[in-house]
Amino acid sequence: MDGTAEWGSYNEAGMIDVISEEHYENSQVIFEEQSSGDWIYVVETGAVELYRVVEGKTVVLAVAREGEVFGEMAFIGGYPRTASARALGDTVVGVIDRKSLDYEYNKMSPTMRLVIKSLAIRLKQTTDACVGKTDCRRDMRVPKVLALTFKDKGSFVKAYSHNVSGNGLFIKTPTPLNQGDIFTLDIHLPNDENPMSVTATVAWSRSQTNDPVARPVGMGVKFTVTSPGDAKRLKDILNQP
Repeated sequence: MDGTAEWGSYNEAGMIDVISEEHYENSQVIFEEQSSGDWIYVVETGAVELYRVVEGKTVVLAVAREGEVFGEMAFIGGYPRTASARALGDTVVGVIDRKSLDYEYNKMSPTMRLVIKSLAIRLKQTTDACVGKTDCRRDMRVPKVLALTFKDKGSFVKAYSHNVSGNGLFIKTPTPLNQGDIFTLDIHLPNDENPMSVTATVAWSRSQTNDPVARPVGMGVKFTVTSPGDAKRLKDILNQP
């Protein structure tokens, strides 16, 4: 963290009480798993990656973007943080006023407070169980570089993945397809002569970026059709260190 500045009652992301803002550089850790969950944050600029390290491998649980809150589960549930958080690119986060949160939380009925706390605890239990199981990890994004080939306007394009899950991946390419496009993607797996061909749909695309390292130009795709055999091949790759 390179500095903390006092802030007003509300930040530009919305009507959220914040007491200060914190500046982080790319990959700088904001908080670590098992640390105290005293503070909740809102992303003002940039993005924040929530992750765990499992068996020496980083497993990305979620990415909080501008205007989104993170760190709330530990605060509500009253337990240590269930994941670590780090900046993706130059990032500014607002620290939400603890007194304001306590005030708003205590205004709710005891029944509603119990419901929210139960949801927070249930989410922690689900995350703990999911991260520890190989089958669940296929739904989480794992940083993994794989060679890819797909067709764009009649010509074949070579590209690479930025991160991969069992249900999709992010393709680093200067010529991303349009959202909703359906195409055939060849994934070249390590030590495998035959590429894995899947039918994929573009979930979102990014044609410009301020941080080509953490948030490169490219597109996020979902696998629409995969054979059981290919799904197993991909799962085996994801479980490798």
